[in-house]
Amino acid sequence: MRKFDGDTLLIATHNAGKMEEMRHLFAPMGIKVSSAAEHNLPEPEETETTFVGNARIKAHAAAKATGLPALSDDSGIEVDALNGAPGVYTADWAETPTGRDFEMAMTRTHTELEKVKAPHPRTARFRATLVLAWPDGHDEVFEGKVEGTLVWPMRGAQGHGYDPMFQPNGYDITFAEMDWAEKNRISHRADAFAKLVAAFGG
Repeated sequence: MRKFDGDTLLIATHNAGKMEEMRHLFAPMGIKVSSAAEHNLPEPEETETTFVGNARIKAHAAAKATGLPALSDDSGIEVDALNGAPGVYTADWAETPTGRDFEMAMTRTHTELEKVKAPHPRTARFRATLVLAWPDGHDEVFEGKVEGTLVWPMRGAQGHGYDPMFQPNGYDITFAEMDWAEKNRISHRADAFAKLVAAFGG
């Protein structure tokens, strides 16, 4: 496994919520991070049908464009009663002509669950796949997940994406009701990030 030994890392995302989480996660390591948006990079088309496939597209595009090591994240929510949907298409369910609307996506998810009369608890999980790519084409992959249940109506104003609908196992509050530090301790992205740090001897 290749070790990351630099002090500057490009985060291949245009998502401000993800970027904020990454800044908090990397701060204790003394690594300076910047986003693809800050480098004015275009968003590559995500044409794969897996989290790792799409994460690789984003990481390699950013590394090649800037000459910097790039870390990408592809993540989503899998709902058991919907056969794993929306999964890799989580962001697509939120797409509108004027940007992403996750309240709309969560409402659609709830409607779909009602349509199939899904029993409670409505189990689901967040998955995150991190890909760290170097400009020479090498990459390393780290995967994380967090199990939980879906609640309705939505609760909380913190976080982003499906956080107001997702209650992690062992808690009686949603990710969106949780302090960011607590969420970052148990989230799917934190799980993947811990594997990255451990694998790189951090």
